[in-house]
Amino acid sequence: MGSAATFAEDEAGRPDAAARRKRRASRRLTSLLLYFAFPGAVLIVWQILGAAGLYRRAILPPPSDIALVLFDLVSGLTGEAGRYSGTWLDHTLSSTWRVFAGFLWGGALGTLLGLLIGLSRVVEKLFDPTVQVLRNVPVTAWVPLSLIFFGIGNQPAIFLIGLGAFFPAVLNSTHGVRQLNRTLFKAAQMMGTNQREMLARVILPAAMPAVMTGLRLSMGIAWVLVVVAEILAVRSGLGYLLNDAYQFYRNDVVIASMLSIGILGFLSDRVVVFVRDRMLEWNRLESYDG
Repeated sequence: MGSAATFAEDEAGRPDAAARRKRRASRRLTSLLLYFAFPGAVLIVWQILGAAGLYRRAILPPPSDIALVLFDLVSGLTGEAGRYSGTWLDHTLSSTWRVFAGFLWGGALGTLLGLLIGLSRVVEKLFDPTVQVLRNVPVTAWVPLSLIFFGIGNQPAIFLIGLGAFFPAVLNSTHGVRQLNRTLFKAAQMMGTNQREMLARVILPAAMPAVMTGLRLSMGIAWVLVVVAEILAVRSGLGYLLNDAYQFYRNDVVIASMLSIGILGFLSDRVVVFVRDRMLEWNRLESYDG
């Protein structure tokens, strides 16, 4: 009787499970369509306007022309990109290496300094005023000094990218420590937690969501600054490709370079989000429970 009742319950539950799977699949499809709805509409209108001849195609090439040029930049098969044909991978690898090198030193140093500023009033008085002054100086203003200090090559580019990544990491790490719940802090003290345990088990875990937000911002700014860094300092990378194509009035290559930087920036952000979700899974679960 027990097995027959269980079988009947399973049979009754199967339609509900199938319906839930269908609803989940429908929600995923709806979300996917929403993600692509706006950019898809922009591309369609852009293509129609270009095909109708409502503006000069040389000034703003339609998406179909840009797609052909991007394909040739990557593959080198059609010659649509002219002198840039087949160079995409080399430029992309150069830019990616510089971005991650700058992000690593800028993000790591900024996170460390931000945590120290948040933890110590002495460190705050020593460094925070300087940080607040320097973060208002545009990174482009550092270009002449970076060329004087480091010369031509990868070093000034990595310096400029890391400098831009440094400040969001500092500010968000400091905020992460300062927004610590005082009740949690006092509860840990009442339980006899020593300073080392307080730092490792209370302060740093509580600060990590803000720290990872700062690193996401740092990664985005690193890709923004790759164009500035590569225009003057080096002769490779997507920023260099963009500027060189502009000099020869190849706006299709310019837009293809912009699109490449945007996509690579998005993928890099997904990497940071993946690391964040693995490190802060406890925080994600608490959010779901709430």
